[in-house]
Amino acid sequence: MNFEINIIMKKIIALALALTASQMVFAQDAEKGSSLKVAVDAALASDARSDKEKERDRNRKPLKTLEFFGVTQEMKVLELFPGRGWYTKILAPVLREQGDLYVALGTGRVNDQLIGKVDGFDKVKVLDTGAEFDKGELPGTNSISDFKFGEKDFDVALTFRNMHNFDAPSRKIINQQVFNSLKKGGVYGVVDHTRRHMEPHTLENRRRADPVEIIKELLDIGFEFDGFSDLHYRADDELRFEVGRKSVTGNTDRFTLLFRKP
Repeated sequence: MNFEINIIMKKIIALALALTASQMVFAQDAEKGSSLKVAVDAALASDARSDKEKERDRNRKPLKTLEFFGVTQEMKVLELFPGRGWYTKILAPVLREQGDLYVALGTGRVNDQLIGKVDGFDKVKVLDTGAEFDKGELPGTNSISDFKFGEKDFDVALTFRNMHNFDAPSRKIINQQVFNSLKKGGVYGVVDHTRRHMEPHTLENRRRADPVEIIKELLDIGFEFDGFSDLHYRADDELRFEVGRKSVTGNTDRFTLLFRKP
């Protein structure tokens, strides 16, 4: 009888320890989530952002998007094609104290107007890849020469509405270099305007991308498909018109995909 009681007690203790460990992990995750929210909210309210940029917050949902991609404040993050810096102005202050933000490819505007010019953006690192751009194989697309980021072991790489800008061979070059630069287990977050699957390329849909095609290309590189989100699903975008049209702009359906380097 004592032997059976001892076994039962051991099982109870083991279960209690497992529950305690689970609660600690949950509490740590909750703390990280709360901390990220505070940091993102502060960045969104920053005077460095224009009123026009702030108007897009509701549509682009930056906090939920970064949470889906698993971004935390201590990570080493690579942002591709930062453009005018809409996401850079959020990522830079979020990562400034504990993490690192690198930007690469198409960095001219943020380098000239933001980094080192505006308070709080002094720690953003610009990678000089030496990449050269030209016209792509399809109308309205670009091509890119082979290049290297010159930096590795990123926790996260992010690209927002950029896949559509390049032809397939160029996307392969970019995605391969992202794969090479990520650490094992690192993730690649991709957002872009949705095109109908298998729809032929036209000038009307040139700034949209086929999510099935993008997933296949990244699987071919060696990424694992880690999930998707409907954060940017828009039921009333018929996927018919150029994303800059007044009837569509600001309300495009966008796929949100997450990939992981095994």
